[in-house]
Amino acid sequence: MAYTSAEARNELLDAFAGAIEHIGLALAALGAAYEQLDEHNADRLEAELFRPIQLAYGRAKATHAQFADRHGLESRPFEAPSPGVPSTGAKGFIDNAVNATAEADGALSALQDSMLPAEVGDVELRAALADVRDLLGGVRRRARELERTLGR
Repeated sequence: MAYTSAEARNELLDAFAGAIEHIGLALAALGAAYEQLDEHNADRLEAELFRPIQLAYGRAKATHAQFADRHGLESRPFEAPSPGVPSTGAKGFIDNAVNATAEADGALSALQDSMLPAEVGDVELRAALADVRDLLGGVRRRARELERTLGR
């Protein structure tokens, strides 16, 4: 399908926003897990999972706003989602974060594989997509390593 430049930019912005929402959900879930962990495991969760995802979220939101501004589009606010009920438990919240991160990475990958970033020709956006994906990389492995030590 051939897009006008404006249509391509809007579609790209919407797709990027969807990935950002998944990253926000991962952060909310990790915050809820943090509250249920002992100090040692909470510190590990923060260093190994929360910080990289928080950096990815910040970078993605800033890129979204900058892209919208550069192209005269409306940037949207991103509200903090609810992580769910406390009975989900720390492991459940971590699993939810891993799943949300995988959804975000999949959406970003699909966006990179589409022709939209090339059609739009925005170098900053393409670089940010790669940076955000790098920050999200390894989350599943690090989460599984953390989960193996929970309750010990």
